[in-house]
Amino acid sequence: MTLPRLLPVALALTGLACDPAANRVNRPNNPTPSTPQPSTDWALVWQDEFDGEAGTPPSSERWVHDVGGHGWGNEQLEFNTDRAENAAHDGAGHLVISARRERYGNREYTSARIRTQGRYEPTYGRIEARIQLPVGRGIWPAFWMLGANIASVDWPECGEIDIMEYRGQLPSIVRGSLHGPGYSAGNNLGQEHVVSGAKLNEGFHVYAVEWEPERIRWFLDDTMYFEATPAKLPTEARWVFDSPQFIILNVAVGGTFVGPVGRDTVFPQEMKVDYVRVYARPT
Repeated sequence: MTLPRLLPVALALTGLACDPAANRVNRPNNPTPSTPQPSTDWALVWQDEFDGEAGTPPSSERWVHDVGGHGWGNEQLEFNTDRAENAAHDGAGHLVISARRERYGNREYTSARIRTQGRYEPTYGRIEARIQLPVGRGIWPAFWMLGANIASVDWPECGEIDIMEYRGQLPSIVRGSLHGPGYSAGNNLGQEHVVSGAKLNEGFHVYAVEWEPERIRWFLDDTMYFEATPAKLPTEARWVFDSPQFIILNVAVGGTFVGPVGRDTVFPQEMKVDYVRVYARPT
């Protein structure tokens, strides 16, 4: 996301270890092929495989809903809810976040936005998700992170890592970026990556960052397309990516990054998330 978002009153920011019973990669009951861990250099430390029964919400042990129609500092048009209509398991191993055209909370659209704030807040690691994106003018899905200290230092001082964001009207282009003090909003440090062949909404792809001290690399599937280091920041800007961040998944409707909703945009639009996984370097 490219402008500050107003979070609700902060939760207690205590990172919780994942349930050891959930620490698995293979899902024999899920027909979608499982992607193995990226290499022996990384060890799986947290995950959500979204294996819940159809119609059930994302795990409250892992995720918190943002609820409201605040515009999030980006002039977004949706009201984010905690309803199953906007975020639920499909029973086939996916979490589906659905943007809908409907009058709700004085807004014309609904969607969902979930975060691991207060549940899980890593510092460094490979953070990845396997996602099939929606499509259509004015649709703005994102997989991203915010500094866990946002309640005390605000945005952009807390730092923001956009692992994936995308304009629904440009389904062959993904963007990765950083926001921090001196490089935020439209002046963020980032890069777009154009794919050839099938568009990103036509199948699942793995979106990831490898976040290490003073270095973050962005990947689409097996392709690294961007790297950020303190040396790439504007003069006198500060690197603020050495402390915990929480993970966010959402689908926005409209806003400054994507513009208005197209007359030909079909609703509902769905972002299907196969999994979210976090890996760490073995110690």
